[in-house]
Amino acid sequence: MTDAPKQLRLAAYFPGVNSETVWNDPRSGSQIAFSSFAHLARTAERGLFDFVLVPEELRLREHHGLIHDLDAAGRPESLTVLAALAAVTDRLGLAATVGTTFNEPCDVARRLATLDHLSAGRAAWNVACATSCDALTGENFRRGAHLDPAGGGTRAAEFLATAREMWDSWTPDGTPRPFAHHGRHFSVEGEFTVPRSPQGHPVVIREGDAAEDREFAASAADIVVTRHGTREAGRAFRADITGRLAKYGREPHELTVMPGVGVVLGDSDAEARERAAGIRLQQVSPRRAILALERVWGRDLSSYDPDGPLPVIDPDPAGRRPGDALAVAARWRALSREKGLSIRRTVIKATGRQTFIGSPRTVAAEMAGLVATGAADGFLLVPHLTPGGLDDFVDQVVPLLQERGVFRSAYTGSTLRSHLGIAEPVWKG
Repeated sequence: MTDAPKQLRLAAYFPGVNSETVWNDPRSGSQIAFSSFAHLARTAERGLFDFVLVPEELRLREHHGLIHDLDAAGRPESLTVLAALAAVTDRLGLAATVGTTFNEPCDVARRLATLDHLSAGRAAWNVACATSCDALTGENFRRGAHLDPAGGGTRAAEFLATAREMWDSWTPDGTPRPFAHHGRHFSVEGEFTVPRSPQGHPVVIREGDAAEDREFAASAADIVVTRHGTREAGRAFRADITGRLAKYGREPHELTVMPGVGVVLGDSDAEARERAAGIRLQQVSPRRAILALERVWGRDLSSYDPDGPLPVIDPDPAGRRPGDALAVAARWRALSREKGLSIRRTVIKATGRQTFIGSPRTVAAEMAGLVATGAADGFLLVPHLTPGGLDDFVDQVVPLLQERGVFRSAYTGSTLRSHLGIAEPVWKG
């Protein structure tokens, strides 16, 4: 008797204001209208996805003293959006990116516990940590500055631990108890206002590939979102993060690995490849290519031709992260030399995420193969269109995954933890 194939996980990312989104497509809709969020969420639920993830942005980006044109589309607050989506969905998990630098544990713990109650156990928290790369964001807050990477990481870990202490301050039978936490970043005590929620704790997500992101995920997350979506890179990532779990007393099955991926479909593989090439050209316009270059080089490169070669000069050593910039510039130059690429083509190649490209049958086979070989447990789909970017995938690929026996044909539980096969946390009151 053969073993049943491993079941894969699917989630969706609401396309934010970024280079992933194709804005000039006539099907592209509002980034702030509730109808856009509702359409994507209902499509994901129709496709039996585990959850939808709504990003957080705390400041409109600037460049040369001007607001990015596309940022003016708006960036609504994620938990408010998800509270509304709880009323128009029944089973879909609702995940919010909420940062730990410009918030406080009690407020975030209360909002997430409330969402878990409103949704009957479907809340999730993508724990974000804003450090030096988000220095300008601090100007929107009293903090008025940024944390160094080490400080940001330790604050995030203590923030999550403090929130969990608050969630555990109510007993499973509904009795409140005082809590007290006194640590490096937080010194708080009192009584938490929201009873223990249907999942015990919301599901915790960590996004990122850096060493500190991997360590955080290994120590405390239920799901880790990565960019490593190819077979080789995915298996290497899994081996690395699995090796970190044991020291926290955790088993490999306790952490779900989900690469963030794009999907481009066509009636044939050739048609999909042609469509994908066109999408990338739309995502990385000539102006955006120069902007991406300036972010790495830390210099005004507006005089450079996007269809010309990369700069000979090195990144500005006075930049906020000169070491990282030098390393990125070196990789981009090597790629440009190897492939004979212009600035724009280099940016397209260097900044693109793993994308499944092909007919629905090809994409279904590739996804199933990556999960079967241990490169991933599932995928966070990042559509290039708002709000209809999931429609074709749900209509054309999901049935093929079900046909292969690697994806559910119905929800079997009501909470996000039940969808993911994650046990409720043990009460630590």
